[in-house]
Amino acid sequence: MNEPIQMLYLGADVPDLGTSAYGPFVVHPVEDLAQLEVALAQAPYDAIVAAFDDPRSLYSLALWPALPRAVLDSAFVAVAPEPEVGDVLRLVHLGVQDVLPRREAGADAVARCVRLALERKRVERAARRAYATDLATGLPNHAQLMEHLTHLLALREREPAAMGVLAVRLQGLSGIESRLGAEAANVLRRKAAVRLRSGLRASDVVASVGSDCFVVMLAWIDEQSAAEGVSAKLALALQRPFTVAGEELGLGVSIGIGQYPAHGKDADTLLRRALAQAGGVAAVGSANRARRTERHGPPAANDEG
Repeated sequence: MNEPIQMLYLGADVPDLGTSAYGPFVVHPVEDLAQLEVALAQAPYDAIVAAFDDPRSLYSLALWPALPRAVLDSAFVAVAPEPEVGDVLRLVHLGVQDVLPRREAGADAVARCVRLALERKRVERAARRAYATDLATGLPNHAQLMEHLTHLLALREREPAAMGVLAVRLQGLSGIESRLGAEAANVLRRKAAVRLRSGLRASDVVASVGSDCFVVMLAWIDEQSAAEGVSAKLALALQRPFTVAGEELGLGVSIGIGQYPAHGKDADTLLRRALAQAGGVAAVGSANRARRTERHGPPAANDEG
C-alpha cells in the first residue's frame, strides 16, 4: 500500500504508529463519539479505532446512532479492558471488524489489527460488488438494494426522517429485444439507468431488480408530496425517446411509491408496496418505436452514454 492509511483514533493514549511495517498511518485523534461523528461527516477515513477505559462503553458503542454509517465506510476496531464475549459478538454482528482487549493493544498489535481489518474490508467490498451488481447496467442488484435499505432504515430509526422507495417499470423492452436483439435492449436499459441517475441526488440509490424494473431509494424527503414530485420528474424524463441502433425508441413507464414511515418501516414492506403499485397503474408514454433516424446523421441531444 503506497497511500497512507487515514485513521481516526478515539482514546486518551494515541499509539505511535509512525514506524509500523503495517502502515504508513496518518492518525487523527478525537476525544469522544460526538467528535468522531463530526469527523466522519466531514471526510472519509480508511479506519477507525475506538479505545475505551470502561468495558461498559462497548454497550454504548453498540447503541451509537452513527455506527451503521461508520462501519459501512471504514474498517472499525474497538479496544476495551476485558471485553465481555456478548458485547464483542454483538459489535461484530453490527459490522465492527475486531475488538481487542486493552492488555493486547500495544502499538504493533493495533497497527496489525487495523491493517488486517482494512484488507478484510476491501475483500468484502470486492465480493459484494462482484455478487451484488447487475452486469447489464452496472447498478446495484436486488441484494445490494436490500442492504442499502436495511442500513438506511436502521439509521432512520435513530435519526427520524421521511424517505421514499420508487419502483420504476419499463414497458416495451421485450418487443425491442425481439426486433433488434438482446444487446439493443441492454443498451436501452443502460441509457434509462443513466437518465434516472442524472435526475437524482448523490445520496439517492438506483438499483436494477429485473429486466424491466428499477428501484430508486430516496435517502430522505422533506414531505410525502416530494416523492410524488420526484416520481413525476423521472417519468417525464424516461418518456423522451432514446436513440439505439439508429432508431429513436420510446418506452412506457409506470412508477409506484413506498414511503417511510407512512407505508411501512421495513425494507420488504416498502419495496413490495412500491412494486405492487407500479404493476397496478397504467403506463404513461409510448412503448413503440418513435421514428427511424438516419444512421449517419447527428446524434440526438438526449442520447446519453
